[in-house]
Amino acid sequence: MSRITSVFTRPGHTAFIPYITVGYPNVDATLKIVPVLAECGCDIIELGIPFSDPLADGTTIQKASFQALQNGVTPERCLDIADQLRQKVQVPLVFMSYYNPIFNYGLERFCIACARSGIDGLIIPDMPPEEGSDLESLAYKHDIGLIYLLSPSSTEERIRLIAHRSRAFISLVSLTGVTGTRSELSTALDAFVARVRAVTNQPLCVGFGISTRDQATRIAKIADGVIIGSRIIQIMESGENYLTNIRKFATGIRNALDKK
Repeated sequence: MSRITSVFTRPGHTAFIPYITVGYPNVDATLKIVPVLAECGCDIIELGIPFSDPLADGTTIQKASFQALQNGVTPERCLDIADQLRQKVQVPLVFMSYYNPIFNYGLERFCIACARSGIDGLIIPDMPPEEGSDLESLAYKHDIGLIYLLSPSSTEERIRLIAHRSRAFISLVSLTGVTGTRSELSTALDAFVARVRAVTNQPLCVGFGISTRDQATRIAKIADGVIIGSRIIQIMESGENYLTNIRKFATGIRNALDKK
């Protein structure tokens, strides 16, 4: 978790956090894309563990998750891939998973395996803090940050609870709905971030719907990190030059954040 903490100690720096689904379009692509993202100045990389019922995700990530499952990618395979990536990159790696695969793997066994593979944090969209105490204690025992999500519909009570329970950073959903690119961001986003900022000093990172430099720049003015997933997966589908296109996109976002 210390690797994540160090990301947010640079004054004025906005973290760029890309998301990819492990094993999409294949395992070899994952092993190539993550180092490219790190080279382009990405600060933290979210690795999605594919799941058959990804309720928080839109069509793009659902399709990627389905394909990864068809490729035989399991939580155990994701751990092995994370271990290989840790030998290649120094940036923090965060697993994004739904609760069911982790529960079936075994909570403590999973946390131990994450620590051994160099995973720094966990994001579990369908696990509310009221039900997360067991995994929290195990994650913290192994120095893994458990990162909760807040949405614009979150109550003040829920905001305070997650501000107290989340570690490493808090992930803010920019809109009520699922992941996916959007042409515009919510006009209420500034007020939502301000509500959370008023009750915590933890870093706030915003995701869901961000796909352009202008949108990333807007987020950078109010938050500590920008999370982009669906747009990156779409670029991965751009043919033989996908690595070149990923590099161009990631570099463009990094430059835009640095110039905010």
